Amino acid sequence: MAQDAATTVEALLSEALTRADRAIDGVPPVLGHMLASSGHSLINDAIVANVRGMLNDLARQLLAAEVETSGEPLHAPEAVDDLASALAADPQLLAHCHILALETHLAHRLKHRFAIDPVLSDLWQELIASDNALTGEIAMKALAAQSRFVQSQRRMQHPINELPAELLEQALRIWARSAPVTREAAIVAGASAIKAGYDESVTRIGLIGRLVAGMRSGAIAALELKHAGLALFASTLASLAGQGRARAVLACHEHQAVRLALSLRASGLDSEAIERQFHVLEPIERLPDDLAQISRERAADLLRQSNLTAQSAAQGLSAPLTLVQGGD
Repeated sequence: MAQDAATTVEALLSEALTRADRAIDGVPPVLGHMLASSGHSLINDAIVANVRGMLNDLARQLLAAEVETSGEPLHAPEAVDDLASALAADPQLLAHCHILALETHLAHRLKHRFAIDPVLSDLWQELIASDNALTGEIAMKALAAQSRFVQSQRRMQHPINELPAELLEQALRIWARSAPVTREAAIVAGASAIKAGYDESVTRIGLIGRLVAGMRSGAIAALELKHAGLALFASTLASLAGQGRARAVLACHEHQAVRLALSLRASGLDSEAIERQFHVLEPIERLPDDLAQISRERAADLLRQSNLTAQSAAQGLSAPLTLVQGGD
């Protein structure tokens, strides 16, 4: 009888996760066509504006590197618009900027509702004061990176050296493809200068990831959102549930309750601890009543299947998107 109930709960969770995946899959096209916030629950006007600002900022930095290495005059404003549009046509870059904007939106909401500081949480302070010198050092560096991130988001900017390595390479390829042959030498020199100053391990996500890894079994403490803050919570959820950080951030959205529940279960939390996180994040859907019947391993399997489906869908995205048009 218990086995039948567990099977039923698993089927319901799997179906709900599929619906949640469909909502996520619809984000890039909606962003690309700048639909109103009422058209998609994972997007609002502030998020669209932030994504546009980040793409424009990335374009400006690329062109500035070209100017710096070539000594040529500054590009016309139209060049920034054109390159930003080319960057927006890449689904992975677009999705990356959307996740950062969504993380900022969620952090702002948590600060407003529960006074959860988007930079310095209680757990972060504890890690900085750790008896382990290396942990304290990484915590300080990660905190500085998190502070810079919050400031950049307020300005709707994205430092190019904060891109994940594969997306930095993609941005450089798009830049090279979008320019005339006469600029090739300057772009090659600019790209080389950017890569020479790049180190993924000291990006915000890299540093927080190292901090979480250093916590080892103690990382589970970072799954108390009020204590850890969103940045540490999301990175820990990604690590312990075996999924990408972007999916962990998405799980915190109010319409992704099933993903949040399964992620927390896969991370090892019991129903009571999961309920506490639901109280903070306030998803629209209720916590499944029989979640305890789903084992940690089975929850991880369901998430893994969802992630594989998402990866296949991402590989199939090829239609051009047109998020950025015109100036700031």
